[in-house]
Amino acid sequence: MPPISETDLILNKDGSVYHLNLLPKHISDTIITVGDPSRVYRISQYFDDLEFEMNKREFITHVGTYKGKRVTVISTGMGTDNIEIFFTELDALVNIDLKTREPKAKKKRMKVIRLGTSGALQEDIPLGAHLVTDYAIGFDSLMNYYNLENDGFEESIARDIQKKLALPFSPYVVKGSESLRHQIGDDMVVGNTITAPGFYAPQGRTLRLPIRYPKLMEDLSRYHNKSNDFWLTNFEMETSGYYAMARMLGHDVVSVNAIIANRVKNKFSKDPNKVVDALIKKVLERI
Repeated sequence: MPPISETDLILNKDGSVYHLNLLPKHISDTIITVGDPSRVYRISQYFDDLEFEMNKREFITHVGTYKGKRVTVISTGMGTDNIEIFFTELDALVNIDLKTREPKAKKKRMKVIRLGTSGALQEDIPLGAHLVTDYAIGFDSLMNYYNLENDGFEESIARDIQKKLALPFSPYVVKGSESLRHQIGDDMVVGNTITAPGFYAPQGRTLRLPIRYPKLMEDLSRYHNKSNDFWLTNFEMETSGYYAMARMLGHDVVSVNAIIANRVKNKFSKDPNKVVDALIKKVLERI
């Protein structure tokens, strides 16, 4: 296999990967990711020390230690397109020799924890809850460009969702890391998360523009695969990209969500920062 070309693996003058602007030495065994760049600072404020900072576009990185454990925190921005960039370059930092541009013979398996916010699709999920995603359901198109392998259960759920919701496209369903779910998500609500390719119409919101699927949110909240007792619990915009890229690249990922809205009740948290901060502290204690 020839070395990876300069246009496929783009490096900056200092040898760092193109978008993240990071070097292999900046990547710890455990990575916490957030969508909002400002949330990186809200996590690193709890570090014992901060050894490195990088600000590049929406990708903000802090590296430090928490109770003696080295941690890398990176913001990704919103959407699965950003997750593809993030995960591809993150994997390159640990599994490709950036000098020879050749994949390493021995692959490293990372632990990645997405810490985000989300809106609940079920009435009994309260505001302020912390939810860990078991299965992600991708309504985005990212996996049309990859060969993601799904098991029979994932394929059957994807077909069932498409049929019952009369979707003009096929969603994809992918499970996250079970070991990380137990490590990080112990005592959290366990859910199945819809990843939408937008915040408004793709999540059933409308302001001035009419939307094509005005009953989307209602249909998703009512969806139930009775044979497997499979419900859809919440909306966000990145988890399916995380779970799919992790499976293909051989990493462990879990997504945990601060529930700051309940879409069925049309209620929004009075203090979303408090919910997020509680989740941050919980995750840091469990890494």
